Amino acid sequence: MTTIDWDAAADSFDEDPDHGLLDPVVRAAWARRMESWLPVTDSAVLDLGCGTGSLALLAAERGHRVTAVDASPAMADRARAKLAGTGAEVLVGDANRPPVGERRFDVVLARHVVWLLPDPGAALRHWCGLLKPGGRLVLVEGVWSGAGIPAERLTRLLAPLAERVHHERLSQDQALWGGRVDDERYAVLAHTRPPHRHTEVVDVHLVMRRGPDVLLARRAGTGYADGLLHAPSGHVEAGEDVREAMIRETAEETGVALDPEELRVALVMQHRGPGGAPRVGWFFEAEYDPARPPRNTEPDKCSELTWAPLDALPDDMVAYCRAGLDAYRAGERFLIHWHEDDDPVAYAPDGPRRAVPLRQSGEPADAS
Repeated sequence: MTTIDWDAAADSFDEDPDHGLLDPVVRAAWARRMESWLPVTDSAVLDLGCGTGSLALLAAERGHRVTAVDASPAMADRARAKLAGTGAEVLVGDANRPPVGERRFDVVLARHVVWLLPDPGAALRHWCGLLKPGGRLVLVEGVWSGAGIPAERLTRLLAPLAERVHHERLSQDQALWGGRVDDERYAVLAHTRPPHRHTEVVDVHLVMRRGPDVLLARRAGTGYADGLLHAPSGHVEAGEDVREAMIRETAEETGVALDPEELRVALVMQHRGPGGAPRVGWFFEAEYDPARPPRNTEPDKCSELTWAPLDALPDDMVAYCRAGLDAYRAGERFLIHWHEDDDPVAYAPDGPRRAVPLRQSGEPADAS
């Protein structure tokens, strides 16, 4: 890596609009970008390799709590002067391992720093560790006359560290640079995973119609709701969409190979079982084809397949499935089915009804 004398460079940075941001047009352009890159609310921002503090000042002026770090004492002194009165803190230290102790930040900001680091991947991992859950990296980089770091490489380094990575081309925005530039300049925003984001299992259910009847399967040997009837169903697996999952589950449980065009969305339901976690169920309708009769292809999980009238369903069903089929028959399309912890898994003819239809646009609020 080339060694750069930052103390000597400090004397020239404020005369360069690319770094000093003294030109009002350039400064306004960077202020607009910073507004879009930083959180809307007051946040803790760590500016690494801050130089004379130009970007740190833009962040502080927007009400953010700024900690700025630079390896050069001369640069740090100039940043302190520029940031005087903003409440920002300026430290002398290495961007690879900034001297911030156990503090955590909402944003780690670095401009034209990553390309100089001996091990960018290690530094990025450390910087992500300085972020609060849900925090973000804001990195401005480029490639100049063969030096620098390409956006593709930086994005690849960040991919395993972030929930999502966003790349913005900056070369074409002449206001940022005080004129036209022909090299590659860009910003990358990497958002880390937020704390305890709620997730739900997604499952799929087949409503196979044979005239007035629907296909049901009796559960057996699964350890859950055994002996009760349920529509052919299963969970969506990683990488699948819900339609792909329905086609796979139908083939695995009944031996019927459906084409995507044969499936129609019948109902979407959010469900919580007794004492369990919420999940989302997609019910798909398909027509029975006599040329492809369903058969029990999972006898270790199902004791029988049977047909039942949709308007006279049997009582020995899983309550979740029964609620979905009842709502489907009534023409509902969206449903919440929320068990109390002491409710039975089985449908109870005389028990409380837990299904709450969700109204579609244009329907009266009291429709049932």
